[in-house]
Amino acid sequence: MFSVVECGQCQLLRLFPRIPADELKNYYPPDYYFAPDDGVSQAAEIYRRLVLGDHVRFVKRAARQSGVAGPLLDVGCSGGLLARLLRDDGLPAMGFDNSTDAAVRAWRVNGVPVVCGDFLNAPLKDHSCSVVTMFHVLEHVLAPKEFLQAARRLLKPGGRLIVQVPNAASWQFLMFGERWNGVDVPRHLWNFRAAELESLLKTCGYEIVRRKFFSLRDNPAGMATSLAPSLDPMSRRVRHRESATKAMLKNLAYLGLTVACLPFAILEAACGAGSTVMIEAKPTS
Repeated sequence: MFSVVECGQCQLLRLFPRIPADELKNYYPPDYYFAPDDGVSQAAEIYRRLVLGDHVRFVKRAARQSGVAGPLLDVGCSGGLLARLLRDDGLPAMGFDNSTDAAVRAWRVNGVPVVCGDFLNAPLKDHSCSVVTMFHVLEHVLAPKEFLQAARRLLKPGGRLIVQVPNAASWQFLMFGERWNGVDVPRHLWNFRAAELESLLKTCGYEIVRRKFFSLRDNPAGMATSLAPSLDPMSRRVRHRESATKAMLKNLAYLGLTVACLPFAILEAACGAGSTVMIEAKPTS
């Protein structure tokens, strides 16, 4: 049994009790990172390509405005789809992940070079990357501060860090409470509010460049999962097998619910209370 508790001093929300580092992997099934190669999952891959355009545009703008040359490192790259889309758009993207299965898939399916290992001891030269991205990574790691400091060491002067996490100051969290998909006990060790994430970034030597509270991939789908967790494709995949027909019908129902949630997701994001927050930051001199 786990609880989500709030620090009496800084108000940061975190998982309690803490999970020992050597037990974390027990809460991630082998197919947590990506779907198997069947017809249903291939259709889902097409959908993910569409909604990831939001992320690609955000990263491209950061890379362009920084004016810094060099490789882009996507930390927690999973199957490498985002890195592949960035490479297709001309950015020299590569991946980093602690899962060998994810790294193999990223290379074999998406043609993305991936470094596999512990990011805090990444075998990469200091000041070698123009951009480092962390999409839904910090809430999963035991030491988010150390992750941000490690990214800062890898960034070239003027480079950019892009971080995205669920936003615990969102309307969705207020509505759903413990049923909000952004809590995801016990895999989410931390539940950041946007202000807390910005404070952490500044403590780690970053200057905030811009922020965004809407993600086409995550915000409406997250609300759909909170409303109907039994339809969520990931939870269905890791818990039991389904026939292709049944999976397709449930995926269509989930897609319809996600589309229905889109207006609300747009509204809460416009009010600065979206269910995710995406921040671009740069190292301070």
